[in-house]
Amino acid sequence: MPEKDQRMPPYVEPPRDQIPRISRKHVAAMLASDDPAAWGQGGVRHLVLRTVGRRTGRRHDVALPYWEDAEDRKHVVASFAGAPDHPAWFLNLSDRASNPEVWVKEPGTSYWAEAEVLDGEEHDRIWAQLTADRPNYAEYQTRCERRIPLVRLVRRRPG
Repeated sequence: MPEKDQRMPPYVEPPRDQIPRISRKHVAAMLASDDPAAWGQGGVRHLVLRTVGRRTGRRHDVALPYWEDAEDRKHVVASFAGAPDHPAWFLNLSDRASNPEVWVKEPGTSYWAEAEVLDGEEHDRIWAQLTADRPNYAEYQTRCERRIPLVRLVRRRPG
């Protein structure tokens, strides 16, 4: 069976300070419609990831591009365009007391998932595959000292 083409086409990267505003607008469009036009940006498919704020206890939704491995498992990247610090959504899901599961929305479905933060050889293997399709993530890694986390979303139950 041929592999999926998940390469990211060339796009204009927005300034990092505009990403949260763009994400809020994208999330609103995604939650309002299952129209495929609402679920893509930059030439790749997106999902909505909902976490609970580790300090506030409030719900937070973010639009994230995802990448699927050979087993159709979804992965998201905590890059924030190579920012020096991890994005808030990643810090939230890393707090297992606040987020034992995360809510995921895709067109026509939603589900609760376990967020598995990849480490070691598994991180390296998935990172190599993902960056072959989406070299922008390798570029983001050159912009920061931190190791950019990869998160596998493992579907657990309907949302």
